[in-house]
Amino acid sequence: MFTMLLWLVLFVVCWPIAILALILWPLVWLLLLPLRLVGLVFEGVFEFLRALVLLPARILGGRV
Repeated sequence: MFTMLLWLVLFVVCWPIAILALILWPLVWLLLLPLRLVGLVFEGVFEFLRALVLLPARILGGRV
């Protein structure tokens, strides 16, 4: 009986949090989208710099 009561309390407490999360998640995703784009740009720049630095070794036949 006590377990059932705990489940009911958990349901009453958690369902508003779950609905709030469902509503707020798209807003959070939209706010974080510019940071993801900046991360992609930095990743591309660093990959380009890595390729540029390792280019002489690749031309000379080194295994990198």
